[in-house]
Amino acid sequence: MKSMLKGLLAIALTVPVFFLLFSAEKSSQVSAKTSTSGKTEIATLAGGCFWCTESDFEKLDGVIDVISGYSGGQLENPTYKQVSSGKSGHIEVIQVTYDPSVVDYEGILDHLLRHMDPTDNKGSFVDRGPQYRPAIFYHNQSQKRDCRTFS
Repeated sequence: MKSMLKGLLAIALTVPVFFLLFSAEKSSQVSAKTSTSGKTEIATLAGGCFWCTESDFEKLDGVIDVISGYSGGQLENPTYKQVSSGKSGHIEVIQVTYDPSVVDYEGILDHLLRHMDPTDNKGSFVDRGPQYRPAIFYHNQSQKRDCRTFS
C-alpha cells in the first residue's frame, strides 16, 4: 500500500489548498464532541464523494467535526452543480477536526485509505470524475513528514 501512495502524495503535497467550506446545518450547530486533551488538529482529505467520506470519519473515535467542501479549481465560489459537473477543476474534500490524544494523523490517514482506493485517480467506487480523485493535503511540517513516512 505504501508504494501506491507515492503518486497520490506527490500531487497532494504540492497542491495549495484553496478550501471552501460549506455546511447548511452545521454552521449554526455546536459539535457535541469535544477534545479530551483540549487540543485539536485539522486534516484535509479527498477520497471520493465528500458526503460518504464525511460519514466515514464521523464514526472514528477522536474525530470532533467533519466539514465538506472543495479544494483547487478555477472558480472562487463554486456551486455544487459547477463542481459536480467535473469541469470546475475542484475536488470534493473534507476538513477533519480531531483530538490528537485519541487518534493521531497516521490513524486519520489509515482510516481514509481503508475507505477508498488511493490508486484510482478517476474517482472512487461509483462516483466517477476528476472532482472525486483522492488527495491528502498537509497543514504543517509535521503532517508533511508523517505523509512521507506513511507512504
